[in-house]
Amino acid sequence: MAEEKNKKKKKNKKEKRFSPLYILGGGILKEDFILKHTKMIILVVILTFFFIGNRYTCMQKIREIDRLQQQLRDVRLEALSITTELTGSSRQSQIENLVEKQDLGLEAAKTPPYELYK
Repeated sequence: MAEEKNKKKKKNKKEKRFSPLYILGGGILKEDFILKHTKMIILVVILTFFFIGNRYTCMQKIREIDRLQQQLRDVRLEALSITTELTGSSRQSQIENLVEKQDLGLEAAKTPPYELYK
């Protein structure tokens, strides 16, 4: 009979120990386990905050890298289109058409160029 009473007391004590009211009331902070491992708990909490902050910073940097890569692609495509346009407008036939449109009075050479040697 005494054993049953001791078991019931231990069971009631455990139930009381981990009830939400006991935890939220701060009673759990008086437990021997918490008092013995306070430094380790504080270290784990600090490391958790550090890792969360580090992840947030990494996510920001990844977003910035993605934005810059997209901007680089856009600039490369723009440079390619400008180069294509310049190549097309620098052809001899295009230049002759522009000279005729502006009436500059210039003509293409009838004889091919030749080199002078020393």
